Amino acid sequence: MDNTNLTPEELLAGEVENDFLRRQQERKSLERCWQLNMNFVAGNQYCDLDVKGEISDVGKDYYWQQRLVFNHIASIVDTRLSKLSRIRPALTVRPASDEESDRHSAALASAILAAVQDSGDLDGVMSRATIWSEVCGTAFYKVVWNSDGGSAVGVTDGGKALKEGAAEVVAVSPFEIYPYSLAVEDVEEQPSIIHAKALPVEEIYGMYGVKLAGRDIKDFVSAPTVQKSDCPLNMAQITGIKHGYEMVLERYVRPTADYPDGRLTVVAGGKLLYDGELPYKNGDDGARGYPFIKQISLPVAGSFFGASVVERLIPLQRAYNAVKSRKHEFLNRISMGVVAVEDGAVDADELAEDGLMPGKVITYRQGSRPPEMLTLGNVPSEFGEEEANILNEFVKVAGSGNLSENATNFSGITSATGLQLIIEQDDQRLYLTYNSMKRALKAIGRHILRLYRQFASDVRLLRYAGKNNVLNLLYFKGSDVSSDDVAIEADSDLNMTPAQKRTVVYEALDRGLFNDENGNLSSVSKNKILGLLGYSSYVGERDLDGLNRARAGEENLAMSKTDVEVKSYDDHEIHISEHAAYLLSEKVSEAVERRICGHIAMHKAKKKEENND
Repeated sequence: MDNTNLTPEELLAGEVENDFLRRQQERKSLERCWQLNMNFVAGNQYCDLDVKGEISDVGKDYYWQQRLVFNHIASIVDTRLSKLSRIRPALTVRPASDEESDRHSAALASAILAAVQDSGDLDGVMSRATIWSEVCGTAFYKVVWNSDGGSAVGVTDGGKALKEGAAEVVAVSPFEIYPYSLAVEDVEEQPSIIHAKALPVEEIYGMYGVKLAGRDIKDFVSAPTVQKSDCPLNMAQITGIKHGYEMVLERYVRPTADYPDGRLTVVAGGKLLYDGELPYKNGDDGARGYPFIKQISLPVAGSFFGASVVERLIPLQRAYNAVKSRKHEFLNRISMGVVAVEDGAVDADELAEDGLMPGKVITYRQGSRPPEMLTLGNVPSEFGEEEANILNEFVKVAGSGNLSENATNFSGITSATGLQLIIEQDDQRLYLTYNSMKRALKAIGRHILRLYRQFASDVRLLRYAGKNNVLNLLYFKGSDVSSDDVAIEADSDLNMTPAQKRTVVYEALDRGLFNDENGNLSSVSKNKILGLLGYSSYVGERDLDGLNRARAGEENLAMSKTDVEVKSYDDHEIHISEHAAYLLSEKVSEAVERRICGHIAMHKAKKKEENND
């Protein structure tokens, strides 16, 4: 192809498209494995990879063979997803130091994460991503800044609502992510990543102002199978053709010497839509990086993509279907019978069509032997033994059994501790997946905070659910977010059912761990216990001590600039201790120190005055 007459934009667009085709070809075998997994989960289990590396139907050896499907893979995936759905830990931010400003910034960052987790339906996003990671082995989160999100702050000249913007988390399937190298494990270590997604041409025009003709795009997630088995479901019924779409290629290049801020190139339909620096400062120390976060089901050494338990279960599923199908064929032979007929004695075609139905009159040639049923005996016991062995292999390979289905194996165990140990052992193979999900969630939290620090330049109002699900309002701007050391709250990091959590709370209550120094259960502890038990609606009293500490912290920050009045409703003892702790932990100027000391003196005077009254 002659490139001499092409513009630099056309040359760059062609280079990105050729780069995408190369990565697509290198990853073809992986995609076919993912499609095979999806077929088996959906129930189309008589397909396999042929010599060309494509998915095709596995034909019958004989026309009468049965190809029944007994889908144990789907139930195992459902069980794993149900257990993984418990992992929805709450995020918190640790302060950089004991200084009041850092503690205030950490509390603000935690409130931002709580608000985004609620308004952005982060639980639903994680559920969708986990389905992809369990079936295909890998899923991705894309954390972006949506300029059309958040609250409305005005109206444009065209009458369109002007939004303040908000961070958004999107679940991305592995079919859309094309790394530079399949042998580089970490996202951050990849020299470049291409995100390929099909979008309507109208949406592309609204985003980039470029009109494209559009075309019919077959969903590249679908598996090109031929439905010939006895199973009524295949992937062709799940996916379809997208009309008026175009493939958008976003190539992200990490910062290099030539591109210190990285590079983002967007191409669609052979046209260059965008070329510039990476948009987000989501790396450490304000560096620009990829907006992608990876979550895997099972790690694979030296591979960018993870593995799925479905891959390990496919051979067992094939063996189980074969055993059950042969067993049913044997039962059919016994119930319907196999007839031996002397050659020429009867009309063989009529007998083959009607069989030996009750009341049938059989006419056979005089002098010949009448038709007779062959004795086939009973179903061999090997069928049942092999069936039971394969079912046990399912549990071992999946690493996640269902105790309710195997309760007879533990009928002799009556101790609650023993049963708890069995449950923990039953879930221990899931810990690799648990840890990957928690690492991804912490990375999502860091990306969210860094996006707000970058784009929330104006003061905005934050609404979030605080303690006891009470709606709190908070004004902030991006520069207030100075800490992004995201951690997982200790009481939300436990993989326990609600009943198990209640048991732990009751045991701690019996041991007096919630009691104060006088051995009494304070109202604050009582409200906390009700929240842990799931009865937040019964919480009556508010945490006055916590409210006083929060107000004292705000006063500490305010007194760095001006004097603050002492209120009559303040708890002077708490305020005095909080102000004193601030002076001991912070390095403040002499003027600020005198101001706070004067404020403490007013608290002491008010306290003495109230005591005398």
